[in-house]
Amino acid sequence: MSGSPRVLVVGTTSDYIDWIRSAAPGRALFLTDPGIRRRAQEAPPDPSEEVLCDLTATTRVHEALEAHLRDRRMHLSGVACFDCESMALAAGIAAARGLPYPSVEAVGRCRDKYLSKKIWRQEGVRCPRAARVSSPDEAEAFSREAKGPIVLKPATGSGSELVFVCAGPDESRAAFTGIETGLVSRRGNRLYPAGASDAPGIIAEEYVEGEEYSCDVIIEKSGIGIIRLTRKIRSPRDPFGTTRGYVLIDALPPAVRMADLGRQLRDAAWALGVTSGICMADLILRGGDLFFLEMTPRPGGDCLPSLLREAAGIDILMMTLDVAEGRPVGIMQGRPVKPRVGLRLLAGRGGVVREIDWARLAQDPRVRQVNIIRKPADTIRMPPEDYDSWLLGHVIFAPSEDGPELPAQCDDMAGRLTVRMAS
Repeated sequence: MSGSPRVLVVGTTSDYIDWIRSAAPGRALFLTDPGIRRRAQEAPPDPSEEVLCDLTATTRVHEALEAHLRDRRMHLSGVACFDCESMALAAGIAAARGLPYPSVEAVGRCRDKYLSKKIWRQEGVRCPRAARVSSPDEAEAFSREAKGPIVLKPATGSGSELVFVCAGPDESRAAFTGIETGLVSRRGNRLYPAGASDAPGIIAEEYVEGEEYSCDVIIEKSGIGIIRLTRKIRSPRDPFGTTRGYVLIDALPPAVRMADLGRQLRDAAWALGVTSGICMADLILRGGDLFFLEMTPRPGGDCLPSLLREAAGIDILMMTLDVAEGRPVGIMQGRPVKPRVGLRLLAGRGGVVREIDWARLAQDPRVRQVNIIRKPADTIRMPPEDYDSWLLGHVIFAPSEDGPELPAQCDDMAGRLTVRMAS
């Protein structure tokens, strides 16, 4: 095949584009929504490296990609995706071009938080019991049947956005209405595609109390390799489900053997039809039992790639490109990792940013990296209105072994960032 080989990176953010271009110049071709490029703080890539197209117009995307490859004398050596809302498009492009990537059907099973749990329960993978609910009455009925706290959330979506824990029927009714309103305001957002009836997709699931973890794994037909394992840091002050930060760890508590974790991750992925590629999984450990919350065929995002690169010397973005091209990827099991925390920096209130000063944060000897993504004149809107703009950036730091407990260290670290809002 003639022409320059490129890994197609579908629909990612401008900071990831800049990271990949810096780490591997000329290796990738980026398929980007014009809105991402307009809002980018980073310098744009050369036009030969990027196809700008409305990613909701599937036919137009395929045409624009074909024209770009032909005119630039390029061919695709693989397909990669880092964003939930673009995975179905990536799967369709890969299928049309005969390139490895999870199927459109497998992506659909992963993206639908009810369907994935239904399949898991049928296949013996432990997960919370869940049901689709289409009205406040159905949400209330699920709550009464559960006889305990439940969680209401969109059937698709990401992170803690529009996710509520409900202590009883009244809270369940109120949360359903809140999610319904939130989904209406997000109409057109590719994270929340409307169904054939144009009704919001909302699910209810039993609340499982326990320690929450996340991991990245490479799925292969012969088994799996665990790339990353992290414990999530929660805050009682933030909306339910908000991850304040991550602690990179070597293993789960002794109640769960790593071999058992690997087997359960393999079974969960295969049940959804994902037999190859990099996956991210969210888990809850209650006692000695693991419950699967979510699995999706992409690596974890947010501050996790920076944490992994700093603490373990692993570039998960480059590894994803390697996997997309079928290159062998070695994972050293049981490798030592540096004690590091990835802390998300969240705004305390909404408004227009007048000043954001991270000098005291950067000067702290524990700090290894600071990444601030907001700037003066940016508007901050708080959840549940907006779950994106209140994220100010992240800091990677080495926790003090002889210092206070980790939540207190996170409070201290976050307090070193000064944000002033316009009155």
